[in-house]
Amino acid sequence: MAFFISLLKAFIVGGSLCVFAQILIDKTAMTPARILVLYVSLGVALTAIGLYGPLVSFAGCGATTPLLGFGYSLAEGVKKAVDERGLIGALTGGLTGTAGGIAAATFFAYIFALIFRGHPKK
Repeated sequence: MAFFISLLKAFIVGGSLCVFAQILIDKTAMTPARILVLYVSLGVALTAIGLYGPLVSFAGCGATTPLLGFGYSLAEGVKKAVDERGLIGALTGGLTGTAGGIAAATFFAYIFALIFRGHPKK
């Protein structure tokens, strides 16, 4: 039963974040690219003021999978690197904290580019 509850929390939080992004796409003049930047920046800002960590503890992958979670990973990587290496960690920590996700996205994009052929929009 605890597993089901954790899945439900992840679904509700992650789904709510996605619904809010869809509302922004449908009801505002914001482009998806601007919403992407907003979500990543918001994830960094909420992590910096200490609000996103408790949400991650509560919702797990429901909070770390969306773009806000990428901002959270960036901020946590920078915080850890600054603690370990000082000021130079501010420049390297974000990439270290998100390297796994970036590498996976690059790898799978390459694989799918080999499998499928893209077509220009008409």
